[in-house]
Amino acid sequence: MCRNITTLRGLEPSATPDEIEAAARQYVRKVSGVQKTSEATEAAFERAVALVTAATRELLVDLPPRKVPPKTEPPLRRIRRSANA
Repeated sequence: MCRNITTLRGLEPSATPDEIEAAARQYVRKVSGVQKTSEATEAAFERAVALVTAATRELLVDLPPRKVPPKTEPPLRRIRRSANA
């Protein structure tokens, strides 16, 4: 369903809080169909992002180490890398 969400488990260095939140935000956008929040959707959207972020953080801590690193970098790392080039 969310083909654009990058795998965060197994990154070196580990996924940052910003990367975890960005993935959560993308997931909530996808499942809610809300691309840009309005007054009517903002509170529910942000609450969902916070819950998914917390659940993702907990999941990444609880899973065993990954044997093979993910095939792609998260978008925030790609942006930082291209800005430093």
